[in-house]
Amino acid sequence: MKRLGILLSGRGSNFEAIANNVASGRLEAEIAAVISNRPEAPGLQIARERGLPAVVMPSKGVAREDYDRSVVAELTKRGVDLICLAGFMRLLSADFCRAFPMRILNIHPSLLPAFPGLDAQKQALEHGVKISGCTVHFVDELLDAGPIVLQAAVLVLDQDTVDSLSARILAEEHRIYSEAIRIVLSGRWRIEGRRVVAG
Repeated sequence: MKRLGILLSGRGSNFEAIANNVASGRLEAEIAAVISNRPEAPGLQIARERGLPAVVMPSKGVAREDYDRSVVAELTKRGVDLICLAGFMRLLSADFCRAFPMRILNIHPSLLPAFPGLDAQKQALEHGVKISGCTVHFVDELLDAGPIVLQAAVLVLDQDTVDSLSARILAEEHRIYSEAIRIVLSGRWRIEGRRVVAG
């Protein structure tokens, strides 16, 4: 059984969606660790309630390289096959990315390469796009720039606010993240140029 390491900083709704799919058998994997850099993250409590290993690794005041080294060591110790970022509000160092090449996934609330970084939904509304969505991608050393595994489109409505658009995008995030994890864990994919080709 493949082992997932979840990194989160907040409520962990994407983590919860993944955990639900693991529990129901729709996703053949086990969650080996849920790690947060914020001790107060609600996602940690959700992990504890589910009987999953919840690990607090505070990042405040710790140099990025030192922090990342300790997280890499923890994930390695737990035999993690794939790392899933679920609202982990830290940029990973190059050393972290090199420790797990093509083994780190992130989900971002836009159709990358549009609107990388923070507040993607706000960026989309301010830009006036008619379609936004979400993207599951491999993590590399550049911000929101790794090869794309899956995307889902969401119509932007004239009356949308950041909250209403975010809610509809989040529903799609919950749907496609587990599907992307399933594709990656299957091993039946390859990268051609920048393209992730399944099958």
